[in-house]
Amino acid sequence: MARMPSLFVSHGAPTLAIEDGAAHRFLKGEGAMLPRPRAILVVSAHFDAPVATLTAADRPRTIHDFRGFPDRLYDIVYAAPGAPEVAREAANLLSAAGIDCRLDAERGLDHGAWVPLSLAYPAADIPVLQLSLCTAAGADHHLRLGEALRPLRDRGVLILGSGGATHNLREFFSGRHGHDDPPPAWVSGFADWVAAAVEQGRIDDLQAYRSLAADGARNHPSEDHFLPLFAVLGTALPGEPARRVHHSYNYAVLAMDAYAVGEGARLPPDTKEL
Repeated sequence: MARMPSLFVSHGAPTLAIEDGAAHRFLKGEGAMLPRPRAILVVSAHFDAPVATLTAADRPRTIHDFRGFPDRLYDIVYAAPGAPEVAREAANLLSAAGIDCRLDAERGLDHGAWVPLSLAYPAADIPVLQLSLCTAAGADHHLRLGEALRPLRDRGVLILGSGGATHNLREFFSGRHGHDDPPPAWVSGFADWVAAAVEQGRIDDLQAYRSLAADGARNHPSEDHFLPLFAVLGTALPGEPARRVHHSYNYAVLAMDAYAVGEGARLPPDTKEL
């Protein structure tokens, strides 16, 4: 079985599922450009728990964990099967690495999972499970999660981090930014700093982004949408490349960048318009 790549995608606002744009089109083509996975493990910004938690439902429900968006979004059901067997495999790997974990047979798929998956895999025919963040544990914990789960890539599992290259909700909800407005310098400068750090393998710098990157804290007032990137970077083998494979903006302040780890990703580098 070929080694799967790992991916980080920016899911932006829930309307990404129904609004056309560069990131929407990128995600719609993503599934066709990747090897077909046995299962997809999603590390979503919208699932946080004190202990690393893996979903193990046979038929996970679709969670509409947002308010005030178009009715069409609440009608979407992403009826992918669950992956309890993969959840047990992942739990064994985490335990072997000394990471406390548990299984949750009740939780469904939040929009950090089903929004990008509904575009990349609209048939909903690939088993899906989620792994929680532990936001209070910081970036190093999430790198360790990725390192522990690395063997899943050789077992046909696509590890997908879903968050945001930038995520300032106060700015997003301010009403000052249109869908296709250009980004301000404090957003584009940070997004480009992250891309350079990822591609140069400067993981220590990324962990210290709040002090080293201009406007790091402004782009991420909270860290939940940035931490899935560390889980994905942790899955890289020594010397394995990581690169930005999509770069665009929504509503000026949401950088919609995507990153791939590994040679199994047939995604064109740094694509701005797909």
